[in-house]
Amino acid sequence: MLQPNDLLDAWDRGSFFHPSTHMGQHARGESPSRIVTGGEGVYIVDRDGRRSLDAFAGLYCVNVGYGRKEIADAIARQAAELSYYHAYAGHGTEASITLAHMVIERAPKNMSRVYFGLSGSDANETNLKLVWYMNNILGRPEKKKIISRWRAYHGSGLMTGSLTGLPSFHNAFDLPRPPVLHTEAPYYFRRPDADMDEETFATFCADRLDALIRAEGPDTVAAFIGEPMLGTGGIVPPPRTYWDKIQKVLERHDVMLIVDEVVTGFGRLGTMFASERYGLKPDIITIAKGLTSAYAPLSGSIVSQKVWDVLVEGSDRLGVIGHGWTYSAHPLCAAAGVANLKLVDEMGLVANAETVGAYFRKALADAVADHPIVGEVRGDGMLAAVEFVADRGDRLFFDPDLKVGIRIVAALARRGVVGRAMPHGDILGFAPPLCLTREEADVIVDATRGAVDEVARELEASRAA
Repeated sequence: MLQPNDLLDAWDRGSFFHPSTHMGQHARGESPSRIVTGGEGVYIVDRDGRRSLDAFAGLYCVNVGYGRKEIADAIARQAAELSYYHAYAGHGTEASITLAHMVIERAPKNMSRVYFGLSGSDANETNLKLVWYMNNILGRPEKKKIISRWRAYHGSGLMTGSLTGLPSFHNAFDLPRPPVLHTEAPYYFRRPDADMDEETFATFCADRLDALIRAEGPDTVAAFIGEPMLGTGGIVPPPRTYWDKIQKVLERHDVMLIVDEVVTGFGRLGTMFASERYGLKPDIITIAKGLTSAYAPLSGSIVSQKVWDVLVEGSDRLGVIGHGWTYSAHPLCAAAGVANLKLVDEMGLVANAETVGAYFRKALADAVADHPIVGEVRGDGMLAAVEFVADRGDRLFFDPDLKVGIRIVAALARRGVVGRAMPHGDILGFAPPLCLTREEADVIVDATRGAVDEVARELEASRAA
């Protein structure tokens, strides 16, 4: 007879369609599964009693840490009082209205209203529809193309998957689809010419964007979307002056700026929004993960006053705007968001992301930056990455079949720390909860050094053989 854990594993492999998973290997039992049962602070626990420091906060999202009773209680109270009501036709709840006010209070000063969805993907779908709607209202029906960047991540839907600039999200899905275009990723470590300094590379990126807009015709290009710093594409901070140069190009051609702050919003970089850290002036901001710390699914599209004025004009001319989700501004999710943002303030997590984040990144660099298989240690705020190379001097990358990044993540897990193998490169990513302490940062760093040493020895042994 199967033990209870074996039965659950069988159900998992026989019934559950997992996202971003090798489906065949998982179903056949060729790859491990992990069933997580609890969490507290920065730690998770699985059904087998293994306790791990989650140095990726789930998927960049459990910002306040696990087991926060304040949020759980807020959800329970809301469920008992009013489990659901829709937000259509001017309906609201105390939780949804309060959260909208709290978001706008914290957003850059030019932002006006927030529309709530459930995921970053659906928020970016909303953003595209709003951009197209606006240009129709403004009498510019040809101005519809959206420019994203290679290695960007903006979602997994049809249009948001098209915005994403990672081939693994396009393979066999017939993506990307028009009118989405892609331009240069601001990935300094992988710049085409090693002799470029950051200023020169930033100019190169801006010039490539400018050339693309001119080639397509500025009267056809509606918006540019970008993460303040690349997330899933490698956790890559922008080169110095990059955003200043990009925004000048957009202003020159009257192209809107959508800033995707799903990862960076609500404190991850040591400021409430990364837009203020990098001097961005968005027309629309995408939010999700840190809005509720993933205690409930919630996303948002924050629109500027300029955008809002055009939307009002459109409604005055055409009537009710034809966009909405059944679960928009769901009261349970909104209650989680209100409690979460209160905790972010009360626990001083924005400042902690700045100070402990800086400590963590320096300690990580001190530990592994000079390692023979490490090409770069980078990051900002409470985000960090280590990129691995076969040859440091020539930026020669490992053969993907060696799966160096995946092996290092596995070695890290054996040491009780969860990191992430980022796609399309041998890159180890970190995005710990914003409540991380210096002592917990040291645990991550020590485990990383041990994991890198272990895999480096394996690689050396295989070469010697």
